[in-house]
Amino acid sequence: MRRPETTYSLSQLYSGAIEIVARDYGSALEIDGVAARLNTSRRQLQRAFTEIGGTTFSRHLTAVRMAHAAELLGDPSVTIGAVAWRVGYRHQAHFTKSFRLHHGALPSVYRRRVALPRLAAQLRAARVAR
Repeated sequence: MRRPETTYSLSQLYSGAIEIVARDYGSALEIDGVAARLNTSRRQLQRAFTEIGGTTFSRHLTAVRMAHAAELLGDPSVTIGAVAWRVGYRHQAHFTKSFRLHHGALPSVYRRRVALPRLAAQLRAARVAR
């Protein structure tokens, strides 16, 4: 059984890390840097993610990046390379592999099958609402 103050501390670390990831997902985030920003150790932050969030720092960061990437792919004027860069990947090939593993499709296929039809539906709905 954990002491209540330990659980509270882990919750605070987890919340702080979640905020940092939400704000800075497009930069080169690593667990050591986030831990330093929160004045804690890498191990304590790992524990916070595991025990409070039920995930790992890396998985959470990837999920946030992939959610933003999926949104950006809805804009046909943004290249896939630019999407990769904006969400924190410096190599398009690494982004493409991660995206495929996360969403089950290459970014170009996802854009054609999911993102662009969704954008078209939103535009039609906006026209009808006028």
